[in-house]
Amino acid sequence: MLIGRIKEQERLHKAVADEESTFVAVYGRRRVGKTYLVRETFSNNFTFYHTGLARSPMKKQLAAWRLSLREHGLKTAKTPKTWLDAFDMLKDLVRQSTKTKKILFIDELPWMDTQRSGFVSALEHFWNGWASARKDVVLVVCGSATSWIVNKVIKNHGGLHNRVNVKIHLQPFTLHECEAYAIHRKLGMSRRQLMECYMVMGGIPYYWSKLERGYSLQQNIDNLFFAQDGELHDEYGELYASLFKNPEPYIKVVYTLGTKKTGMTREELIKEGKLIDNGKLSSVLEDLEACGFIRKYNAFGLKTKNAVFQLIDFYTLFYYKFIQHNAQGDEHFWSSQASTSLYYNWCGLAFERVCLLHLPQIKTALGISGIVSNAYSWRSLPTKQGEKGAQIDLLIDRNDNVIDLCEMKYTKDPYEEDSEEDKKVQHRLSRFLSDTKTNKAVHLVLISANSVKRNAYSDEFQFVITSEALFHE
Repeated sequence: MLIGRIKEQERLHKAVADEESTFVAVYGRRRVGKTYLVRETFSNNFTFYHTGLARSPMKKQLAAWRLSLREHGLKTAKTPKTWLDAFDMLKDLVRQSTKTKKILFIDELPWMDTQRSGFVSALEHFWNGWASARKDVVLVVCGSATSWIVNKVIKNHGGLHNRVNVKIHLQPFTLHECEAYAIHRKLGMSRRQLMECYMVMGGIPYYWSKLERGYSLQQNIDNLFFAQDGELHDEYGELYASLFKNPEPYIKVVYTLGTKKTGMTREELIKEGKLIDNGKLSSVLEDLEACGFIRKYNAFGLKTKNAVFQLIDFYTLFYYKFIQHNAQGDEHFWSSQASTSLYYNWCGLAFERVCLLHLPQIKTALGISGIVSNAYSWRSLPTKQGEKGAQIDLLIDRNDNVIDLCEMKYTKDPYEEDSEEDKKVQHRLSRFLSDTKTNKAVHLVLISANSVKRNAYSDEFQFVITSEALFHE
């Protein structure tokens, strides 16, 4: 059963109902459910379905193409020598089909574009010179190497320029969708457990599909990530190697960002990671952003060139904080960390990421979903006079002349603001007002993973949101 993805399914069905041939590109992070979406939407009813081979030369790719053609009914298929021949044979398969709409699904397209293979040119020739002129072809291409799909297909400056009719960037599940999935699987998880699971895995459906009923969340995480034969034990190496032909520079950037809570500017990233400032770095950052591993956002009051890059992939963050530190190979490492300072520090960091990726739900809880607004971070350095610096991880600048400064707190017990924490909040507010000189009203907002214990200090917040709001659709 397909959970969620209603809008994406509607767009795919509309492509089939269109009176013209349609070119569809489905892309997104590895394991996010692209292939499953297409298969389930069309009930595997394809005129042609082919998946590229990982890390395989052109000769093997073409041999696999021939096998897929034969499997779908082209009995006389011989192994093509070029991709032009391969797509020409696909034309023969389409011609002999009696289906009203011929749905062609080519999965893991980037793997097929081997060096000097001419694959993209052949794809251009097939679509522009033949398929688009018909009225009965739906070509669906898919791939986890999101940057390749974006650069070579969607933003192609050659023959495929503006040829893609439907672009579906498949996003990870929200908390609402993860809850629906857990209920469907009868996993028996409370919302607190769902939140912690999300902080480990993010909204990646494939990861969630590996959770087993009858085990606690701690047992599941130990079994999946820390057991030597765990299904996700080696996920980190496979994750980046499968997406990028040369993964080292990407891993270096992600690792550097993983050391900072709030992210870095390009200049800070270059300095901290000892990176070379050139066009290749720009491409790496763009690719990582397109694949959903990092986000780029502007700091309040600063120009775009001072944009901040932040690691937002939950699994990668979890890997850096825990998996890579399990040097002794303890298969129960996660269970042993449950009450440590490392665990609680990670909880605070991961919960902030959850909030940042559920901004629509936060805005709805604030009652401002219909108001134009932008989310920023903000920070101020210590002054020469010895005044401490200040940092705000999330502020919402609203068009109704209000700025919401958000404090995000993860605690197992109801959150209780004390005098020490109140001083920090008031200092951040004071520095923000004095440094920005904003003429807008500034409201303090508390986003708590648990309920909030009311006291004199809690009244400083104009609005309190609990994690329950993050589970809304």
